[in-house]
Amino acid sequence: MSPNDTVAPALSLNTSAAPAPVALPAIPLNASAALPHVVIIGGGFGGLAAARELRKAAVRITLIDRNNHHVFQPLLYQVATAGLAPSDITVPIRWRLRNQKNAEVILGEVMQIDPEKRAVHFNGAPFEVTYDFLIVASGARHGYFAHPEWEINAPGLKTMADAGEIRKRFLLAFEHAESAPDAETRKANQTFVVIGGGPTGVELAGAMSEIARGGLWKEFRQSDPRKAHVILIEAGPRLLPAFPADLAAVAKRDLEKLGVEVRLGTPVTDVQSDAVMIGTERIPSRTIVWAAGNVASFLGAQVGGTVDRAGRVKVASDLSIPAHPEIFVIGDLAYIERADGRPVPAVAPTANQTGAHAAKMILSTIAGRPHTVFKYFNKGDLATIGRNRAIAAFGKVHLSGHLTWFLWLFVHLLYLVGFRNRISVLIQWGYAYLTYQRGVRLISGPWVPKGAAVVPSIASGNATGNAAMSAPAIAPAANAAAATATAANPPTTPK
Repeated sequence: MSPNDTVAPALSLNTSAAPAPVALPAIPLNASAALPHVVIIGGGFGGLAAARELRKAAVRITLIDRNNHHVFQPLLYQVATAGLAPSDITVPIRWRLRNQKNAEVILGEVMQIDPEKRAVHFNGAPFEVTYDFLIVASGARHGYFAHPEWEINAPGLKTMADAGEIRKRFLLAFEHAESAPDAETRKANQTFVVIGGGPTGVELAGAMSEIARGGLWKEFRQSDPRKAHVILIEAGPRLLPAFPADLAAVAKRDLEKLGVEVRLGTPVTDVQSDAVMIGTERIPSRTIVWAAGNVASFLGAQVGGTVDRAGRVKVASDLSIPAHPEIFVIGDLAYIERADGRPVPAVAPTANQTGAHAAKMILSTIAGRPHTVFKYFNKGDLATIGRNRAIAAFGKVHLSGHLTWFLWLFVHLLYLVGFRNRISVLIQWGYAYLTYQRGVRLISGPWVPKGAAVVPSIASGNATGNAAMSAPAIAPAANAAAATATAANPPTTPK
């Protein structure tokens, strides 16, 4: 036995004593209790990696996710900037596991984990599933540093819904600039602020500036999109702290060549509906995007372990919870230290590797083998700044420029799930490269029944049905105003 090996405590599997999962009326669960039951919370990279690792195992797998689809998050910013369609970077979870006979999928949101009963509750207390092993891969959301009220004015980018909202605000800004009554309003609509200088912030800022300076100017008559002002704000001393300093400097230089104003060492002190505050300085803007900081899923606090300030669970060396060795926490939700004391980065390769390792530890427990220490393998770091601009770090090898950009394209195509998605993304990228146009400039919001009250958009000041769900504090006044307007001008019924 290696000195790094950890012997897993013996576990009593609930193969006979535990009650079978409750059968849902429309979603019958697998009632067989002859095999160990593995429940996976989350259908992201980590959850799917764990499920796939167990595909040949003699276990029952139940994967629960509140969405029916898996999102390829590294390209989510391209949906937010109208470069790709949502369907280009998503696949249904059921489709991904369609040939895995030992796996079933439940569409539901887990609200509670009960480690003592070995049960998870979802969609309300009456629905629960018991487990022998649990893998928690519920990820993280963007954190606002004790200012949750900022989210309504500066959405982050973690989900497809986030990407749709950012895309809508981004494209609407050009439309509002076209119809602006004065130069000051037009300038505010053409000012885009991205808060956070990590990979997401850098990629968003570069894409926004590139689009504004592309072919859009031919389509507008009263405004010039080329005058758009993109500002990237980072509280730290440099961009991309996870990358080597020389590559961070290259990224800053490339962003400035694209027309992005990079402001370092300037923490944001307030985010308003129409401006960003940096101390006493006020930057008028109608489109603000948050790319700074994350907070882990609330489920991390329910697994019986210790959490850090960001809500990440401090796991054992085999990714399990010391007090509950049948529970494993992976991906963005796990706090894992490398041998040098640095935390493992919260990136897609980490999720894949931790998901596969947790599944292997479950198989080791079933077989009575000792657990092994999780070791993160860094395959390298890639980030794109814009057209023909990218950086890469592979250990001591640092790359940048045109060829690195093509490497970035190839790697992301390679990791996309589904042949159709790869072809679709390749076509969209080719179209954008040759025409300087974005092919998915769709402005949409949720469906609102005719005659329903409409809440003014926080981002634009124009009417939209989307803010009704995200701005409850202003809804009553807005709804009252809309109701008054409707009473004064009742809708007519076509004959």
